[in-house]
Amino acid sequence: MSQVHDLSAAAQLRALRSRDISARELAQHYLDRIAKLDGELGAFVTVDPELALRDADRADERLARGEHTPLGGIPIGIKDLHATAGLATSFGSAPLAGHVPAEDAWTVGLIRRAGAVLLGKTNAPEFGVACYTENAVTPGPAVTPYDTGRYSSGSSGGAATAVSAGLLPIAHASDGAGSTRTPAAACHLVGIKPSRGLVSLAPAGSFFATGIEGPLARTVEDAALLLEVMAQPPSRDLYGWTPDTSLAQAGRSRPNRPLKIGWWTDTGLPGVAPHPESVRAVRRTVELLRGLGHDVREIAPPARYDETAARAVSDMLSISATMSVTTLVPAEKRDQLTAHTRNLAAAGAKMTGSDVLLMQAALARFAGDFLAGLDDFDIALTPTTSGPPVPLGHFEAEGIERVNERMLSWSCYTPWANLTGQPAVSLPSHLDDDGLPHSVQLVGRLRQDATLVSLAAQLEHEGLWDAVHPPHWFR
Repeated sequence: MSQVHDLSAAAQLRALRSRDISARELAQHYLDRIAKLDGELGAFVTVDPELALRDADRADERLARGEHTPLGGIPIGIKDLHATAGLATSFGSAPLAGHVPAEDAWTVGLIRRAGAVLLGKTNAPEFGVACYTENAVTPGPAVTPYDTGRYSSGSSGGAATAVSAGLLPIAHASDGAGSTRTPAAACHLVGIKPSRGLVSLAPAGSFFATGIEGPLARTVEDAALLLEVMAQPPSRDLYGWTPDTSLAQAGRSRPNRPLKIGWWTDTGLPGVAPHPESVRAVRRTVELLRGLGHDVREIAPPARYDETAARAVSDMLSISATMSVTTLVPAEKRDQLTAHTRNLAAAGAKMTGSDVLLMQAALARFAGDFLAGLDDFDIALTPTTSGPPVPLGHFEAEGIERVNERMLSWSCYTPWANLTGQPAVSLPSHLDDDGLPHSVQLVGRLRQDATLVSLAAQLEHEGLWDAVHPPHWFR
């Protein structure tokens, strides 16, 4: 028998507006599923049924008056790295468990004002500096519902787990080096990292910002629906800009011309080869794109991870961890930090101002090589990850000191788009013989997000992937 979570977010929105279902009924359905299933999945840090049902009742009141806000009545989760007024935000860190912000982050405020019903906070690694979601706040890691012995990646791992298992219709995510796209890959979802400035980092700001918030969803239309709500930067945003076309409309359309697409599967890392199924994912996408009339050509990676570039990516994580620890965690509580965070913060604390400038210069050169190498192309196509979701414990298996190296080996295709600021989307491809998901990444030109989203919608419409749900979906 069909369940309400079988409906896409867009279909749920239509059902809410036609009064075929109430926002309270919809919220309660998902709250019940979370209570029943999340103990095995690790998707949520905090769930607040009272808040959720209060929000749902307000949504029903607006719907009864004929007020149709963009997300009116749709349940959602907010990643635990982003502040929510009145709802605990731990940043994935045990020393900050129970911290309740006084104000929403900018994008959280947009989502709330769009009428979404906030169910809770989704799981994330401590301060978001890992591509696996395991911390000292929750009893267990966030796992992919396709194999609960494997990570759902990170840092938006909890969000991806929730959407994939039918605990949420859509979810808020963020991406500093692949943290929306690799969880999407691990959970057979659509994940969008927008162009720099389309979604605001406010109230934070930085001249060297690689992170940006975006949506996780089961369909391109759903992802675009949430992205349109998020894409409203304030005037004070250093990089803020507004698209001249509707992103929600792009999620239901097709490109208006054939696109020139360059593809590769080379990881760019010495001695690291992609999994055969990662290669298969790209090659089947290439054939579909050619059949749709696009100009698709194999190219070499525009840049490779030499020792300088790989070190700079690792140092970027160390500096991020150091800043988070020194600004947020009292000295007397730092022994509660995870071993990975302590290791990164210790490395970052040893870096001088000159070291940081040299790191930024190395990353800028790396990014510039990608921009130059892709100047003749509308889209770049790669795997999203070098292989399927990895088993629990994989990244720390050779010691804390090698975590960054092992993370980069698996997520090597994603960081460059954060450095260049280009929009990128991870799309499902297929499940392998072991039932594990594989995916592809498409990267568009800077500020051409609508073109990228429309191409993703075309691939979905033409059957790039099937909506093969994991076992938890049917429970």
